[in-house]
Amino acid sequence: MKKLQFKSVCFHIFFCMFAAVAFIIAGCSSGSNEKGESSAAEKEVASVEEAPVIGVGPVKTVELSDELDEALVNEGLSIFESKCSACHQIDERYVGPAIKGITERRNPVWIMNMVINPVEMTQKDPIAKQLLSEYLTQMVNQNISEPDARALLEYFRHIDKEL
Repeated sequence: MKKLQFKSVCFHIFFCMFAAVAFIIAGCSSGSNEKGESSAAEKEVASVEEAPVIGVGPVKTVELSDELDEALVNEGLSIFESKCSACHQIDERYVGPAIKGITERRNPVWIMNMVINPVEMTQKDPIAKQLLSEYLTQMVNQNISEPDARALLEYFRHIDKEL
């Protein structure tokens, strides 16, 4: 009798494990269906990319001149070296994306909001969500002020002008 119960319990455990694996595999599918339609997340990112994206945060506008402010560039370099360089490199992907080209890929307001407000951005902004899913690491909130974010932006503009 005990041998029969043991086999029954083993069968149930095996069945539950099989079902769990099947659900995990189904959940990890590519998300596209047979008709080639985009997933809801892809549509959300695509629709946002059509409009100017400013992200989620306190910055709504930023004034930029054609000329770089060298004092801000130097301040941004200092902030970058102390708070950002552990995860970001200039020319290559590291823990986070490479900095080079950021001002060409993203709106300046979006960049400042991402630096100031990374956690909420990765929760609410479709592009930031996509970056989080790609890099698998939450950008740490470094308590960057708006003036410091502006200095970082000027440093990023300096890098991109050197391209």
